[in-house]
Amino acid sequence: MGKVTGFLEIDRQEQKYQPASDRIRHFREFTIPLKEAEIENQAARCMDCGIPFCHGPTGCPVNNQIPDWNDLVYQGDWELALQNLHSTNNFPEFTGRICPAPCEEACTLNLEDVPVNIKSVEQAIADKGFAEGWIVPQPAAIKTGKAVAVIGAGPAGMAAAQQLTRAGHTVHVYEREPKAGGLLRYGIPDFKMEKHYIDRRVEQLEAEGVTFHYGVNIGVNETLEDLADRHDAVILCAGAERPRDPGVSGMELEGCHWAMEYLVQQNRRVGGEPETGEAPIWAGGKHVVVIGGGDTASDCVGTSFRQGALSVTQLDIRPIPPIKEDKMAFWPYWPTKFRTSSSQAEGAEREFSAATLALFGEEGRVTGVKCARVDEKRAPIEGSEFILRADLVLAAIGFSGPLLDTFVSQSGEKLELDGRTNVKANTEDYKTSMDKIFAAGDVRRGQSLVVWAIREGRQAARAVDEFLTGSSDLPR
Repeated sequence: MGKVTGFLEIDRQEQKYQPASDRIRHFREFTIPLKEAEIENQAARCMDCGIPFCHGPTGCPVNNQIPDWNDLVYQGDWELALQNLHSTNNFPEFTGRICPAPCEEACTLNLEDVPVNIKSVEQAIADKGFAEGWIVPQPAAIKTGKAVAVIGAGPAGMAAAQQLTRAGHTVHVYEREPKAGGLLRYGIPDFKMEKHYIDRRVEQLEAEGVTFHYGVNIGVNETLEDLADRHDAVILCAGAERPRDPGVSGMELEGCHWAMEYLVQQNRRVGGEPETGEAPIWAGGKHVVVIGGGDTASDCVGTSFRQGALSVTQLDIRPIPPIKEDKMAFWPYWPTKFRTSSSQAEGAEREFSAATLALFGEEGRVTGVKCARVDEKRAPIEGSEFILRADLVLAAIGFSGPLLDTFVSQSGEKLELDGRTNVKANTEDYKTSMDKIFAAGDVRRGQSLVVWAIREGRQAARAVDEFLTGSSDLPR
């Protein structure tokens, strides 16, 4: 906890944003960090609540010891707070920026709608750690002689790689893209998290002994079996990139794209990488319709505005949620309530209870979206149809699982999938149906949060360490 009476004396203070009129002119981060004294005040608000739901299974998936490092920040011992934070989370500067903060929803003070600003404190601890030079490589003193391959350099793969190399194993990370980060780099826009934070962690991992192999697509460049033959264990951390099909006619029209095609292309532009795809996807001067109500859809909204879209309309099949949740019904769990992202606040029109019936166009190019209101069973209501003008349509209704035309199909029936076509493995040992091969992150659990990816990468690393040596000192 922080100050005994802090929650009574100090108001919740949040990071402010640059005005929308300014921030849509660039792709850089636009949050204005709190000053160090302000962060210490926010940490002081952490109360002696008895049962801190913030860091249990209801709050933080990596089990951050939130009251502990809040108290340390309040006391001014930032370096020890960083050590505590790193004991559960390899990359707090990532989660401090892009995690939706279920810990704050689970905070006892959220019963009064004024939770501790946990996310800002976490980010501040990590940023100060780098600024002060406290975060340095930690190579293993003794090597085990065992070699581990990690497929995928997203947050799950990076976390697993760091844990295993610190345990003394030789770790090779095989990544399809030219750079590490997975969807952290290629899916999440820079205005939410700039990519130099990933580069800095990659440098740390390399200094600790991790070897990254870029441009290697397992299942295309080489087989999973060959990789397993060259290593003592393999961890699949390839993510869940297969887009969920909206199931409407017209997706073949020019101007209709999957969300990730669009976001990846723009992130490559910002990062100075060659663009992929047959032609540039650009929202400038267009009326944009985004199908979907989640984070990926919101990222498409913010990117469209920065490219100069004339209008952006977001379609959500779900009914408009309540402005305020019933605390006694939901707390400390994540509630369904009306939320407005920073991208939506930049000028998006939002249509709730809206189903996409069809996309239509002229001369092979999309010109509009036919929609309808839906009932409580999400069935279109007859007579409620309406038309939206659209020059660009982006489908962002989630992901169905890992890409199947890689190691999944190549391995045939050897690699067992679950009912949702994710790679089947449990959370005790993370073993797949193939010998020496483990799975963690979105490829195993399906589309999820970065904090869940980090958790699974850490837990899979411990399972692999036990598999290779018979025991492990790595935390779960």
